[in-house]
Amino acid sequence: MSRPQAGAAAGPAFAARLIAWQATHGRHDLPWQPPLGMRRDAYRIWLAEIMLQQTQVGTVTAYYARFLERFPDIATLAAAPIDAVLELWAGLGYYARARNLHRCAQTIVAAHGGRFPVAPEAIAELPGIGRSTAAAISAFTFGTRAAILDGNVKRVLARCFGIAGVTSTAQTEKEMWALAESLLPATEIEAYTQGLMDLGATLCTRGKPQCAACPMNEICVARRDGRQAELPTAKPRKAVPRREASMLLLCDGAQVLLERRPPSGIWGGLLTLPEVEEPGAEALAQQHGCHLLHTQALAPLLHVFTHFRLNIRPFLCKVEVSHRLTAAPGWEWLALDDIEGAALPTPVKRLLRGLAARF
Repeated sequence: MSRPQAGAAAGPAFAARLIAWQATHGRHDLPWQPPLGMRRDAYRIWLAEIMLQQTQVGTVTAYYARFLERFPDIATLAAAPIDAVLELWAGLGYYARARNLHRCAQTIVAAHGGRFPVAPEAIAELPGIGRSTAAAISAFTFGTRAAILDGNVKRVLARCFGIAGVTSTAQTEKEMWALAESLLPATEIEAYTQGLMDLGATLCTRGKPQCAACPMNEICVARRDGRQAELPTAKPRKAVPRREASMLLLCDGAQVLLERRPPSGIWGGLLTLPEVEEPGAEALAQQHGCHLLHTQALAPLLHVFTHFRLNIRPFLCKVEVSHRLTAAPGWEWLALDDIEGAALPTPVKRLLRGLAARF
């Protein structure tokens, strides 16, 4: 019996196997997929692709539905204030995505008459859209023969074709882009592209890949050589730094004082608790027309970002209003009843939920 083909020899069979598998085993009921036979809408594809960056489908689904209900098209999104966009994005994380989404919508309206350009190269020039996302939008919306290469696809290609090397390095990524381009089928590009996404998300997963059910199991180098755990090559881990922050919950029993973050950086544009050491609570209260009654240290809260860990030391500062509450520029008094609808980072919302339960 001849040995199963693998590596470079698997190229011609890759697309055919993937398209056939996707037809019967791929995902066909995602919220951004139209009924069979209908062309996908570029706005919906773009929104889904941006939300799915670094975020699981199960988490995205509810946000996607709420976002579309509020902003059903590009023109509505472009005309909305950024605060409204961030409110609906709150909790989804990676807030630069929301800011770029808003900027991109405005650019499309101003420079492209409210319509996505067709060519992947033109789409990739828009704010917040990279080469792979641009290819996905163009392939799904216009049937363009363009290659995608996100994290899941890199994993599939590294295993199937035995590509070693950290996938984020320039040389390995260049090799993978060349391979991805060479594998494109002449037809059925939408099914092929969706199949790549589905395979990486459902079978060829990072841990415990389901090789027995994979359509590539006869041509996969990693399966043949038992290298599933080592491919793709893991990026060397760096020590995750830890940061400290003291946050004040200045509250009169009905409202809490919040500060609007600058538009860029961590939690850019969101409402957050002021980061001031506990001794500064009295001065902060006076600045905002309040008299500090009592300060209490609350249980610390650890929040994990991609590149660091933030240890939050919260202080509950009960205040009495000396005169009418007026928020200075960059500050806002938020009613405790309005916490759920506000543009708040996840750990801040968690702290405020605990605060609301006290009153």
